[in-house]
Amino acid sequence: MGIVVQDMATSLAFYRRLGFDLPAKADGEPHVEYELAGGLKVAWDTVATVESFTPGYHRPKESGIGLAFECDSPAEVDNSYDTLVAAGAVGERKPWDAFWGMRYASLLDPDGYGIDLFANLSG
Repeated sequence: MGIVVQDMATSLAFYRRLGFDLPAKADGEPHVEYELAGGLKVAWDTVATVESFTPGYHRPKESGIGLAFECDSPAEVDNSYDTLVAAGAVGERKPWDAFWGMRYASLLDPDGYGIDLFANLSG
């Protein structure tokens, strides 16, 4: 999964708050990869990096791509949302108890990509 970012350090700081163990030295890199359990990789590239091999690159206005992160509890959804918004993320929808049985919240990462936080309401 690739994420094109305006500012690598700002983007990685956001994902660190979601639990990604990204080294501080990665903040200055033009390309960063992180492997999740099961082998899925998340890669971040700066706009300048993408432009180096795709002249005239422009990010789609609305990507339609979003990431969802499962939290351990409804309280963690609330805490994570508050922490991310306090750090500058744009809150789209404050945590609520969804009709499908989950505590849910929606926000945007530093580059405007949709991020959802969720946890089952019942243990």
